[in-house]
Amino acid sequence: MNKKDFVAAVAENANVTKKDAEAVINATFEEVTKLMTAGDKLSITGFGTFEVRERKARTGKNPRTGETVKIAACKAPAFKPSHVLKDVVNAPKKGKKK
Repeated sequence: MNKKDFVAAVAENANVTKKDAEAVINATFEEVTKLMTAGDKLSITGFGTFEVRERKARTGKNPRTGETVKIAACKAPAFKPSHVLKDVVNAPKKGKKK
């Protein structure tokens, strides 16, 4: 699913126009980005937590040459799903055989 399909699905589910749904989705993503840029967490009960994790500097290998390279420390965006979301995703599908 791409963003256009996502906007259409949200608009249909919320019974609003696609234009309104897209505005809300864009505003949501902007706020999540602002929070994470500031180093804050966003916890949504029953869904999960968006956060920034610190990665330490380390050494790695160039897979082509085998040469050792230094990888700088950085911040990485991360999402940790809640147990509720994990349970829903892992629930057996009704009417389908494994």
